[in-house]
Amino acid sequence: MSLRTVRRALLSVSDKTGLVAFARGLAAFQVELISTGGTRKVLAEAGLKVRDIAEATGFPEMLDGRVKTLHPRIHGGILAVRDNPEHMQTLQAHDILPIDLVVCNLYPFEATVARPGATHEEIVENIDIGGPSMVRSAAKNYRDVAVITDPGQYAAILDEMHRSNGGLTLAMREGLAAAAFARTAAYDGAIANYFTSVDRDSQPDQYEPFRAALNLHFDRRQLLRYGENPHQRAAFYVEPNPPVGSLSRAEVLHGKELSYNNLLDLDSALNLVREFSEPAAVVVKHNNPCGAACANSLVEAFRNAYEGDPLSAFGGILGFNREVDEATALQISEPNRFVECIVAPSYTDAAFQVLTTRPSWKKNVRILRAGSLDGADHRSANLDYRRIRGGLLVQDRDASGDDFAQLKVVTKRAPTEEELRNLRFAWLVCKHVKSNAIVLGKGGKIVGVGAGQMSRVDSVHMAVRKAGERSKGSVMASDAFFPFRDNVDEAARAGVAAIVQPGGSVRDAESIQACDEHGLAMVFTGVRHFRH
Repeated sequence: MSLRTVRRALLSVSDKTGLVAFARGLAAFQVELISTGGTRKVLAEAGLKVRDIAEATGFPEMLDGRVKTLHPRIHGGILAVRDNPEHMQTLQAHDILPIDLVVCNLYPFEATVARPGATHEEIVENIDIGGPSMVRSAAKNYRDVAVITDPGQYAAILDEMHRSNGGLTLAMREGLAAAAFARTAAYDGAIANYFTSVDRDSQPDQYEPFRAALNLHFDRRQLLRYGENPHQRAAFYVEPNPPVGSLSRAEVLHGKELSYNNLLDLDSALNLVREFSEPAAVVVKHNNPCGAACANSLVEAFRNAYEGDPLSAFGGILGFNREVDEATALQISEPNRFVECIVAPSYTDAAFQVLTTRPSWKKNVRILRAGSLDGADHRSANLDYRRIRGGLLVQDRDASGDDFAQLKVVTKRAPTEEELRNLRFAWLVCKHVKSNAIVLGKGGKIVGVGAGQMSRVDSVHMAVRKAGERSKGSVMASDAFFPFRDNVDEAARAGVAAIVQPGGSVRDAESIQACDEHGLAMVFTGVRHFRH
């Protein structure tokens, strides 16, 4: 029989959101409620008739509440197979009542670990034992028992009980079991990650984030129409509690469904604009910035960013680090401009009205609100993951903006203050360009980008060609050292005035000499920013 009537429910929850309303819904179907400790107290204070767990087991809660549901009268009532006569005779012989519904969300272990200042003792006390045991028992016996692990499931349960006169279908129970096992797997993974993250008897070392075993848990946010190409299937998964200001927390306010490539480009745009404290705008195309600018106002920043490469900007992704105002929205929506997506911390009402009514592409543009980009550091946000066949590469995120106060001037001529400002700007953008990366900057904006070439000098040629006459008086940033002086010679011929690069080549002296011959200033950062 696929339909099981709910006659008896055991409720033991840490998160009591919606608990009372749900319990009242169960009581309306004459469901007997059994509960523990704080959960029972909340229900009783709400006027609900609820049986204490100690009455059901014949034992009081003990060891500061560590032991309350770990009892044969509980797990027997959950695990008994209703269609097995021997099981039912055993329940009867030991005066055990069947439990048809288990409602249990677990101690907030992950939240405790994430809380600043939480002690090891507090964290350990928030490892739930009885809860996962009940959840697993109920999920295993899903043919007869339903299990709820999230308050978000309450409404669907009551809806089905209303449709089925107090019963739950096998399909519902099986779906709840799948969610329950996913929850306990994630919970146990978080505990394992915590205990393997650091040897508490030794000094923390530089590899502390890279534990011996890595347990990852992501929940599916949405299925995507396809992946990078139409023949590839794809989906978007997010980690629990993603960081504020991330794409995984962003709200889609308007437009068509996001694609796989949209998500990659939007993430790149957000990562770049958060580099700057002043108003900034970026244009991303195929996961590379083709335009970026900082200015005194957002509208000026956008105008300068778009002018970086208007041809490539068509159909691009726009990112902002400030609330988009009406003036910026009017610039974005000028005739003959087309954008795929816009992401920003927020939008004024007037700006949103312009973006969704004025341009010809108003129905299609995806508009995302990311929230503040200045949120606190998030542990998971500091690691990057990349899948390879049969494995996973994990590294620190390249979050360093580098200390320009530590720059080393290696040429006879030092950069001017204006050149130094542009060098820093170009350097920060260069971090977000595919290697081999070359970026030309001028006046707080990008005028040429060379990305993803196998030869660095080819990237120089590409950036110079994109910049055209704007390369005269510009500065150049290179994500890695120059292997040969030909890069400097090409830059000088284009009119580049100053260069920033990591240094570290065996031929650094040749590049420095070339700069001195051409009258260029060059500074070393000592830090490489490859982006493969």
